[in-house]
Amino acid sequence: MNIPWDILVASSDLEGRRALSNILGKLGVDPLTSSTVRECKELIASERVGLIFCDRLLADGNCHDLLNASRGGRTKARVVVMSSTADWDEFLEAMRLGAFDVIASPCRATDVEWMIIQALRYERTEARLAMKPQATAASSSQNAA
Repeated sequence: MNIPWDILVASSDLEGRRALSNILGKLGVDPLTSSTVRECKELIASERVGLIFCDRLLADGNCHDLLNASRGGRTKARVVVMSSTADWDEFLEAMRLGAFDVIASPCRATDVEWMIIQALRYERTEARLAMKPQATAASSSQNAA
């Protein structure tokens, strides 16, 4: 899978972190991993993190902390919240706070792959939309000449 950014796995559960890292490894991705919000913030600031798989609760905070931090990195990271409770209110709250999506934990390989595909699609769409005003301005200046 050709991914232009890093994927971060944020989980204070060592086994869960390993399981998700193994799924990503089978997809050809070598993820960054972290167990704390503090480590995640450092990685977001220093690496090109484009997608974060985050447990609802981390050792020193929660997914809300990462949702806020994801907007301030080198790239705009999308946050997928992993939840073992399947609580509708939790899902709505995460989406209201800006989560890209919420998936069940432990993660299934198909769900993880789908999140990556969706993130890549959104990035391509955003890139195309960002280029449109420039292309329109260039054609307008050519037409004026």
